[in-house]
Amino acid sequence: GLGTCVMQGRTETTSSSRSPRGLFTLHQTLLSLNNLWLVLVPVAAVTFPVSCSTTAFATLAIFVPLPSSVSQADCYVSLWLPTATCERSRTKTVRNSDNPVWNETFYFRIQSQVKNVLELTVYDEDFATPDDHLLCALFDTAKLPLDRTVILSFKPGPNVRATKQLKQLRNQWRVTEQFQNLSEPIIFDQCLKVDMDVLISNIHVCFYLSNCSCQQDLDMRFGFNLCSEEMAFLGKRKRYVASALKNVFHLPHELQDREVPVVAIITTGGGLKSMTGLYGSLMGLKKLNLLDCITYISGLSGTTWTMANLYRDAYWSQKDLDSHIGEAQKQATKCKMGCFSMDRMKYYNKQLCQRKEEGYRTSFIDLWGLMIEYLLNDGKDPHKLSEQQEALCDGQNPLPIYVSVCVRDSYSTNDFKEWVEFTPYEVGLLKYGAFVRTEHFGSEFFMGRLLKKLPESRICYLQGMWSSIFSVNLLQIWGLSHSSEDFWRRWTQDKIDEVDEDPVLPTRPHELRTRMYTPPGALSSALRGALTDRFSVAQHHNFLKGYQLHNNYMENQHFCRWKDTVLDSRPNQLMQNPDQLGMIDAGFFINTSSAPLLRPQREVDVIIYLSYTTGSHTSSLDKACKYYSEQKIPFPTISLTDEDKKNLKECYIFQDSDLPGCPIVIFLPLVNDTFQEYKAPGVKRCCSEMEEGQLDLTSSCSPYCMFSVRYTDDNYRKLLNLSEYNILNNSQMIMQALQTAMQRRRQMC
Repeated sequence: GLGTCVMQGRTETTSSSRSPRGLFTLHQTLLSLNNLWLVLVPVAAVTFPVSCSTTAFATLAIFVPLPSSVSQADCYVSLWLPTATCERSRTKTVRNSDNPVWNETFYFRIQSQVKNVLELTVYDEDFATPDDHLLCALFDTAKLPLDRTVILSFKPGPNVRATKQLKQLRNQWRVTEQFQNLSEPIIFDQCLKVDMDVLISNIHVCFYLSNCSCQQDLDMRFGFNLCSEEMAFLGKRKRYVASALKNVFHLPHELQDREVPVVAIITTGGGLKSMTGLYGSLMGLKKLNLLDCITYISGLSGTTWTMANLYRDAYWSQKDLDSHIGEAQKQATKCKMGCFSMDRMKYYNKQLCQRKEEGYRTSFIDLWGLMIEYLLNDGKDPHKLSEQQEALCDGQNPLPIYVSVCVRDSYSTNDFKEWVEFTPYEVGLLKYGAFVRTEHFGSEFFMGRLLKKLPESRICYLQGMWSSIFSVNLLQIWGLSHSSEDFWRRWTQDKIDEVDEDPVLPTRPHELRTRMYTPPGALSSALRGALTDRFSVAQHHNFLKGYQLHNNYMENQHFCRWKDTVLDSRPNQLMQNPDQLGMIDAGFFINTSSAPLLRPQREVDVIIYLSYTTGSHTSSLDKACKYYSEQKIPFPTISLTDEDKKNLKECYIFQDSDLPGCPIVIFLPLVNDTFQEYKAPGVKRCCSEMEEGQLDLTSSCSPYCMFSVRYTDDNYRKLLNLSEYNILNNSQMIMQALQTAMQRRRQMC
């Protein structure tokens, strides 16, 4: 088993005049405007390697809504089983008929380890305009019983509107035979050698296969456990953390490995403000001797700029940070107009042409990445993400995790997003447990094999993706201004109705409910396209190409942990395997980098939540809390009064000791509270120093707004000092949380 995904071999369709063994057969399709009859005859199914497949005979009927046309219908039925073939089959079109009839046969080869969902779509053919999509019925073939004929009637649920004119589906199924317990597994691979004897008659085509085994490993990793490199890093990092905790808390003895808490830093985005703020926070932790207690640092948007710059130095956390902060100040305060000079434009063009020649699909996000390179550096930055492994070889620094989300065209980020994590070791999609080596990210894969290796991207291109302000759509802007997208989503989404089966079949494991989908009208579709269209999205080759979901993917607890999209119960669309993965700044969903750190395998005990956002500090925290609660991911309840939200303090601690696996959250919003009167913890400002404590962080005229790309030296220094001060001034609360985590660890040992 490969977790939630299964490799799909090459498929083919055969002539409708033959009835080959090992094929899922569909024939005798009858349709009228009031009734659609479909007869499915799966004769036999290939299995891999020893699982059981079923075959069946089926008849379906549905009432079809009348097309919105003055003429009679020109209907046809499209059949799609993507786990069997990439092509869509269809009946002939019966023109100008209210009672069309078909008698046609279709063949598909299937196998039972993947989730096979047959889509039956009714269209009204038009010449001048795209064909009208009337409705779509989805049927999970895992429902087919063995060795008997069953007639089913599918009835829409009680919530179906009468205006849809959807009455029922009738189904007749008969299992004829199956293949199981093959002596040797059939292996599909790009190097598979098959000896085949073909016997052809008018009735059967019989395949006699002799198969060979493949000893090669896949070029990608499937599984929800941590990779071996990260496990090795954790063993080394624990020595640093244990030593630091012993020195800070004056412990009488060294902590055992199981007693060492895992402490992680998560951040919010916010452009140059978050970059500068993270430098100050790390400086504060360094002065408290707590930086060596940190195991992970995760970032998104502007905080990835800080992380990428620091990890060029293999021992940055073991040194004084003044040199790094000084270089960052130089870049933050320099004039940015050279970004648009003619020489720079020529450089951009040359780099983008080179990237295209290497095999990448370029977009405006790549150009934005090159601009970021100029904003943060004096010249070309040759560094790559995989090179940061050098900064982890001895466990001397925390492990950096960069966060993004994968999106789809025509879907808002709330409707479809999949978490993607980037480390110096791997890049992976959390929901599928699918990972590729960092140096292979962007290369072409098929069925887990590396087909074409592309040169690893320079990190500036990844920074363009991690911190893209150009991937927003109108629906997200509406959500930001009105706190809800429900109004527009209600008018632009497909209407989904679960149908009841009569009689009810015995429940089979992992089967999906039969559903009917009614697409929105032309106006709603156009509106949906306008609302969900993004200016630009980073495009990278899809390393999941060639895979289908495992038959029991919906029962996989790791998949369900991140199951939060409108396509999760539609496996055909979920694993449609576009050639490119579209990735955007994770801040467009929840402005926090916490998701990868809540993987249970990382066993995070304490989260230091650093909020640098320009808007409401509690908004992203509340959204994260609500999201993790819905996903049943352990996360403490956030309890802040309205007064607290209006006048935030510098530090809060949230914990839930009754919830197993729930981390302690230390929430540190970047607010200017006691810093106005104190220049250091316990040291009051004199009258001449009061100006140093005045920072405008929230107004529309603030020099620290998200779109600001240049600070004055004075503004940079103030922001840096504020973020450092807030850490130092709340050291006791941070220490208290760490002590609680150590006590919990001891109790578990």
